[in-house]
Amino acid sequence: MYLKQLLVFILLLLTIQISQAQVEKPIRLSNCQQNTSQEIENCFLTTLKQVFNSEFNIANRINQKDFSVVFLASKTGEFEVLYVNTESDLIKKEVSRVFKTFPKFTPAQYNNHAIDKRFILPYLFNNKKIEIETKKKNEAPKKNKLIYKNRLYNSVLNIPLTHQNYRGLSNFEFSENAHTAVKPYIYNEVAQQVDFDSLDQKKVKKGNSWFSRKLWNENMLAVQGDNYWFHLDPVIDLSMGIENDVADYTYNNTRGIKIEGGLANKIGFTSSIFESQGRFADYFNSWALSRRPINEAYAIIPSRDTSKEFKNGAFDYPMATGSVSVAPYSFMTIQFGHDKNFIGDGYRSLFLSDVGAPYTFLKINTKFWNIQYTNIWTWLRDVNTETASDEPYKRKYMALHYLSWNATKSLNIGLFESVTWAKTENSSFDVQYLNPVILYRAMEYANGSKAGNAMLGLSANYRFKGTAQFYSQFVLDELTMSEFFKGSGYWANKYGFQVGAKYYDAFKIPNLMLQAEYNQVQAFTYSHNNPTLNYGHANQALAHLWESNFQEFTMIASYQRDRWFGSAKIISGAKGFDINSDTDTYSYGGDIFRNNTERNNNYGITIGQGNKATIRIGELQAGYLINPATNLKIFGSVLYRDFKTQTPNAIFENKTTTWFNLGIRTDINNWYFDF
Repeated sequence: MYLKQLLVFILLLLTIQISQAQVEKPIRLSNCQQNTSQEIENCFLTTLKQVFNSEFNIANRINQKDFSVVFLASKTGEFEVLYVNTESDLIKKEVSRVFKTFPKFTPAQYNNHAIDKRFILPYLFNNKKIEIETKKKNEAPKKNKLIYKNRLYNSVLNIPLTHQNYRGLSNFEFSENAHTAVKPYIYNEVAQQVDFDSLDQKKVKKGNSWFSRKLWNENMLAVQGDNYWFHLDPVIDLSMGIENDVADYTYNNTRGIKIEGGLANKIGFTSSIFESQGRFADYFNSWALSRRPINEAYAIIPSRDTSKEFKNGAFDYPMATGSVSVAPYSFMTIQFGHDKNFIGDGYRSLFLSDVGAPYTFLKINTKFWNIQYTNIWTWLRDVNTETASDEPYKRKYMALHYLSWNATKSLNIGLFESVTWAKTENSSFDVQYLNPVILYRAMEYANGSKAGNAMLGLSANYRFKGTAQFYSQFVLDELTMSEFFKGSGYWANKYGFQVGAKYYDAFKIPNLMLQAEYNQVQAFTYSHNNPTLNYGHANQALAHLWESNFQEFTMIASYQRDRWFGSAKIISGAKGFDINSDTDTYSYGGDIFRNNTERNNNYGITIGQGNKATIRIGELQAGYLINPATNLKIFGSVLYRDFKTQTPNAIFENKTTTWFNLGIRTDINNWYFDF
């Protein structure tokens, strides 16, 4: 009955949002008299490409390298060149001249108002040369053999959420009116600023055999028609390693399959199924075992999910992800799936991160004017609460909003709110939280503080001269103003903040990215007096990996050249754990899954209180991208971890770890070993 009500309300919500939508009218040239919007826009693009190819003439005066032009068809009826990805001033001048020859157009409209539209026009010198060569007398035309054109880039599917992938999307992040906090990004939105096809062409490895093409350049199976496309690829994550002072080697053995496809660029679907076994460094294994559920499962694998025991102290952990995406209008995307999300511009997030297990969610992204509005409703699991032997883990839910506003061309401001509540004997999914525009704090107050756990957040991102970003987050779980200004260290003043900066093409070195970030979260933040209502899922944090009661400073350097890549990371921090001795069983606010009524004190709360640990982590990784279409990589890494705590125990022992790894993996989701 509850499920039926939920589906009715979801359909009603979507109907309301869609019914209120305004129709967008496409750009039109005088020679484009087609009927449908898609045909009119295709005519517009085809005409411009023909004009550009016929007018553009740079002869042999330069080193001819492929380039693309990002341009604006403005609401004033003028073309504006925004960016030409070439270092040649001659090409830039010629592009500027050619654009002045373009025909006049009628601007696109939204809600009967003229709007700007942004496009990318690629130019391939090789194609141009081939056309000239085929015109030679008595010479047979030569075939221009291209790799399979990837329809994925025009789809409404997510770009796989990995740090290496997203560091190469700076053109999108610095583009006008971009909203960069909500991740994963969607391909067809980013493709307006990033020419994926040209990037793939630059990385193409020569080879005519079927095996070489599939190994180096293409999806294993790729099928497409006029209104559909389909990919099928194997997924692997195979590695072997060694840890200092440990006899047993470490390993990970993941095999899987990934299926993705699309229909008419309006519907996309993807599904990945993984079967895995692994044994990791001792600190990682100990943490996984310490987070085991109250029944059934053997451990919780960080960044993954529950596991069974496998031979020789290893873990067997299956996992599945997938989603269906629908774009009924150009300004709206609806997704339903089982995966992870991320909200923030940093390496970490204090709002929502991908450090834990996947979960079922419904997500609606709506863009209008300078605003992007995101609604996410999730179905989560509490694996610590006792249930009957024939019942599944206890169900809990979360709903969140994120409003992203580009206040200026450089400054973005975000407003975040979420509420977590639990399934009870008398209630299930609370349809009140389907309201897409309410303030959850007010509803939490109306329902009673024990009915849910609401949080608020504020973020900012300032983009500087196309090379630097400065970003921040502030999350508020609870605050008593009178106690805050007293400076008494009141336990219920629960909040955290983040500040950071990213520097792209650092020191004018292409594809070198530098990042520095500081995170601090007060003790007891994200926790609740009803442990089910903590801000976690399957015994893993939904926000920062270190949960609460910590300070952390991170520095990252990342570089990529052609198919080679490398990164270096240094983390230094302090965190307070519980002491958990026979004489001290208090909660010191670092474990968000504990009942915060078991706290050590009401006043004098400080960061790092309890069993304080200092943590130093350094990680180097280098590798080679085997196949850009599937993101298959070979890599080598070394991780150094120094962990010292005041009161060592079986889980948190004073230890220095050096862990070497070699492997090959399909890089479609992040691993986090830095805790």
